[in-house]
Amino acid sequence: MATIPARSPQESRATRFLAAYTLAPILCFAFQDLGSNYGGMDWLTYGYTAWPLMIAPVLMLVLFFRNRELIRNPRMGANFSQTIKIVAAMYLVWNIIGTIGYNWLAVISVLSSLTILVADRQLKKQARV
Repeated sequence: MATIPARSPQESRATRFLAAYTLAPILCFAFQDLGSNYGGMDWLTYGYTAWPLMIAPVLMLVLFFRNRELIRNPRMGANFSQTIKIVAAMYLVWNIIGTIGYNWLAVISVLSSLTILVADRQLKKQARV
């Protein structure tokens, strides 16, 4: 599988953090599913997977604002901009489901994902002017 190399060390570091924020809830979900179904671990509830899904977009929002220069300068961080938008959209869908089915606190994560999607577009518009 071919990968696109990062254009700057800052983009590489930000992308690694984004990968960790993306993979941690997925790994928690896999551990919860395997542990409760096959391991007999009844203490692994769905809250074990829901909370990382709700916390990750908030951490992504902090990452986004700390690395907004990557969004403004496409030569530095075009890959980061596209990747964080894709991940934010993915979390938006899951957290809307979480708001309806699990906990109303997922609204904070929904707003964080929407902020990333809207702010990315605004930062790109400001950079063009």
